[in-house]
Amino acid sequence: MRRITALLLMLLLLPGFVAAEDDFDLDDILSDADPDVVKNTYSQPGNADDILLDENNEPVSIYEEDGSILITLTATGDFTVGGDSRKSTSIWMNELKKHDNDYNFALANVRDIFLADDLTIVNFEGTLTDSTYVPSEKRNNEFLFSASPDHVSMLVDNGIEAVSLENNHVLDHGQAVYEETQQHLEDAGIVWSNSTHVGVMEVKGIQIAMLSYLCIDRYNTLWDQVPKDIAAAKEQYPIVIVSFHWGNEKDYSPTQNQIKMGRLAVDSGADLVLGHHSHRMNPIEYYNGVYICYSLGNFCFAGNSKPSDMSSFMFQTRWRIRDDEITNEGFRIIPIRISSRTDRNDFTPTVFGDGAARDAVLTTLKNNGKSLEYVVSEYPLEWKE
Repeated sequence: MRRITALLLMLLLLPGFVAAEDDFDLDDILSDADPDVVKNTYSQPGNADDILLDENNEPVSIYEEDGSILITLTATGDFTVGGDSRKSTSIWMNELKKHDNDYNFALANVRDIFLADDLTIVNFEGTLTDSTYVPSEKRNNEFLFSASPDHVSMLVDNGIEAVSLENNHVLDHGQAVYEETQQHLEDAGIVWSNSTHVGVMEVKGIQIAMLSYLCIDRYNTLWDQVPKDIAAAKEQYPIVIVSFHWGNEKDYSPTQNQIKMGRLAVDSGADLVLGHHSHRMNPIEYYNGVYICYSLGNFCFAGNSKPSDMSSFMFQTRWRIRDDEITNEGFRIIPIRISSRTDRNDFTPTVFGDGAARDAVLTTLKNNGKSLEYVVSEYPLEWKE
């Protein structure tokens, strides 16, 4: 099991890079870590029968033939459904009517992937509410996202177990609706996390914690908070996943702030870093034995009827647990178009087959990662044996 290594983290004052004027030692920060950070947790209710029985109601062992436990995780980009309560209709509702109001149409082409893994995480960018209340500070915003509470069934029915709930749209309808959204997720058995609430999933008997942060304009406080939170969570949970909403929209590569924060998270104990917000796919780093996905791009995204780039990817990784030791067994990506159509966005993520479109995803990731010191050398499409 990977241990936290004390490092001297030098934060350089580069253009656009927010940091304290003085260098700091990670040991000093972690020495003040508050174990109570994990008190605000929501653990997936779980049902042992669901874990141990297959679709035919037959017992299934959680162990591999060699006696180990293998956990497969899938992570995707921005998940935005519903519309703007200030408008009478939306591009999402118009598409939904074509499918007899069956919410599950949107995930039909990836559902089997999610059901076959052990844990699926998305960035839920919006709210679940019937409220039309809009805070005064949001009334001039170009985009506000909300969906009726029954949209939560999309997550349950299609094998999505957890969501990041820390981004620039969760407060589109105010704090009360944010809390309402959290309750709808909990009632459906979906784990959520934000900057003050650790989501905990139990997968094959292994507890996995998730922390989420909105970094935009908040770096000054997060340099100190993030490592403390991660270290405290790592004391209690063997696997810690950290999700960041960060970067610049339409950028294909991370900023210096993202790079520093992503590596800081790893140095503090994170076992996986997931990034969102740019609406574009960004390269992946492998730093100190941990993958940093700077941006997973869009996924099921009803915020635009035809984005200029509809290509993206889903990220998968595996952990193997044997004799109380946890090792990561690599990753693969699944290139997708966020629509089943090429002429417009129908909000139905679809896996690319062999061909130029799939290869273009690989080329984009490689070309935009050339300046990253720890960028992965390849983006495998299949698991390496």
